[in-house]
Amino acid sequence: MNQWMELADKVLEGGSLSPAESLAVLDCPDDDILPLMHAAFHIRKKHFGKKVKLNMILNAKSGLCPENCGYCAQSAVSTAPVDTYSMVTKETLLEGAKRAYEQNIGTYCIVASGRGPANKDIDHLVEAVTDIKNTYGMKICACLGLLKPEQARRLKEAGVDRYNHNVNTSENNHSAITTSHTYEDRVDTVDTAKHAGMSPCSGVIAGMKESKQDLVDMAESLKELDADSIPVNFLHAIDGTPLEGVHELNPLYCLKVLALFRFINPSKEIRVAGGREENLRSLQPLALYAANSIFIGDYLTTEGQNNAEDHRMLADLGFEVESVEEMKASMQQ
Repeated sequence: MNQWMELADKVLEGGSLSPAESLAVLDCPDDDILPLMHAAFHIRKKHFGKKVKLNMILNAKSGLCPENCGYCAQSAVSTAPVDTYSMVTKETLLEGAKRAYEQNIGTYCIVASGRGPANKDIDHLVEAVTDIKNTYGMKICACLGLLKPEQARRLKEAGVDRYNHNVNTSENNHSAITTSHTYEDRVDTVDTAKHAGMSPCSGVIAGMKESKQDLVDMAESLKELDADSIPVNFLHAIDGTPLEGVHELNPLYCLKVLALFRFINPSKEIRVAGGREENLRSLQPLALYAANSIFIGDYLTTEGQNNAEDHRMLADLGFEVESVEEMKASMQQ
């Protein structure tokens, strides 16, 4: 038995990786990538079988954000050309839900730029989410920035199942990425969503000049936060942002990052998220041996892979898409 399968068995028996073992995953020799991914799949299959969860984003409010996040084209310090608009109409939110439902996408993600939602935005979303739930019954995830307890309570009562607020990077690396809010602000919002009864979703962006230890710290922090869903993004450096021109990743290293997150968070939804097309390139299919979830369609300011290509990739791998009905049933358990 190889060392990676021994680690997988250790995890499945309830053990945790030591700091040295976690770094060893990221230092895995490139020639060992297939044994590493097989070990990650051993854990993934135990918890999720060959099912894949599909997610779709609707960019409900774009641009004009006062924050200074170095990776984001919508931030106050970015000169990248992006569409700017205030909160979309209820009809647009309902049309997006209809598209997601018709494509058998289990989770509909409503994302809005900004530091956090105004109460009028919450009023608007509560009305729309209530209609979406009554019509389609699908899982809804909201991503609206820093959240107040009363806002969280209202979203939960309206039917929002999950709230996303990424930690993005390690606490150690946070000030190199943004200074307009703290790492603790992000953790507090995840806790606020959790205390309101929404499923906590929080993830990372790899490739932002962090160290390997930073990546280990991110995975361990999300384990401590008990995030149910962990989107793993890979930096897609956008011209006009402070991280313009940063290209630290390669496809094999991205696979090692996904394996690390699966080893440390064995039973959680690990989602291959933004930047997968640019950074994983032809190795995208291998990512699903560690991850069990992907975004379908476009991201916030960058284009995603064609839907038909994603479905063909999943079919070629022999994976099965978790249907909307299966998602509904799991939410009722």
